[in-house]
Amino acid sequence: MLLFDSHLDLAWNALSWNRDLTKPLAQSREVEKEMTDHAGRGRGTVSLPDMRGGEIAVCLATLLCRANPKAQKPPGHARRDLDCATQQIACAHARGQLGYYRLLEELGEATILTTSAQLDQHWQRWQQRGAAANEKMPLGFIIAMEGADPIVAPRQVERWFADGLRTVGIAHFGPSAYGVGTGTSGPLTAAGVELLKEFDRVGMILDLTHSSDPTFFQAIDLFRGPVHASHNNCRSIVAGDRQYSDEQITLLIQRNAVIGAALDSWMLYPPGWQRGQTPRDVVTLANVADHIDHICQLAGNTDHVGIGSDLDGGFGTEQSPLEIDTIADLQKLAPILAARGYTPADIEKIFHGNWLRFFRHNLPKGN
Repeated sequence: MLLFDSHLDLAWNALSWNRDLTKPLAQSREVEKEMTDHAGRGRGTVSLPDMRGGEIAVCLATLLCRANPKAQKPPGHARRDLDCATQQIACAHARGQLGYYRLLEELGEATILTTSAQLDQHWQRWQQRGAAANEKMPLGFIIAMEGADPIVAPRQVERWFADGLRTVGIAHFGPSAYGVGTGTSGPLTAAGVELLKEFDRVGMILDLTHSSDPTFFQAIDLFRGPVHASHNNCRSIVAGDRQYSDEQITLLIQRNAVIGAALDSWMLYPPGWQRGQTPRDVVTLANVADHIDHICQLAGNTDHVGIGSDLDGGFGTEQSPLEIDTIADLQKLAPILAARGYTPADIEKIFHGNWLRFFRHNLPKGN
């Protein structure tokens, strides 16, 4: 079954982890097997060939960089670091990441989708590939920004939109120029209020993932445009501000949002995941299904949940569910959901239908 993954940090992995995503994972794992700067080295789960093998026809491909002049960079880890001294530097990094996606497009590896018409054309090509299933199909990228710091001022929103950016989150971890993200608490800044006005004006989609509770509630109240949560799980299952409460999920459902279930083990293990201590085999795809099921129970239907894997979002197989060796293993979710009583039509919605409907409705129409 075709998949739509609503969160992959592809450019960050390529440019900051120095991974050639055009090659199969076996090659990048071999290159990294002696590296010790991060537990995820040699354990990556995402490459473009493996995405094709897993029939991931479309993803939200992120631009990811923060502005935090107080951040302390660990010695020897500067390459992977997300924090820049200024928004201007963060903007330049994000522009480089966008340039990487443009280059993949030139190479025929990907197609950047900016309109609903382009999305439909791309999806139909994947559906109709038939005997050409082994052909190197271009992957569909909808450009997303995780944390809005690279937008130096609200007046830049129009330019970013013209350059193909279609959805933005206010903050990542900690405070941003526009609001407050995971691990801290606080509301939108004055600039954040202006940013949302610009989003409304140009048609930018708001991603509420990573927003702290005060930022979340203020943003969903002020912003009248489309909202979603690209990679978010349920606080009632796993405690902590990285997950959303039933109240927040219900508000998202009321706004016709879709919520992407994330596969990071620390968001899936109720007793509390400890990096380097919790055994890998205690987290499985059944835990992911628990979060999917909880959202469906709150909604009373299967219309508001999808997959936002966040695979290789700063971790590898060591911090992924046991069954995940590569991103192609997302397909293993289907029989788990079927065993819980989800019909083929339900699973189709979760795998791609809900995200397709959301973006068909909320991207510019195009031609």
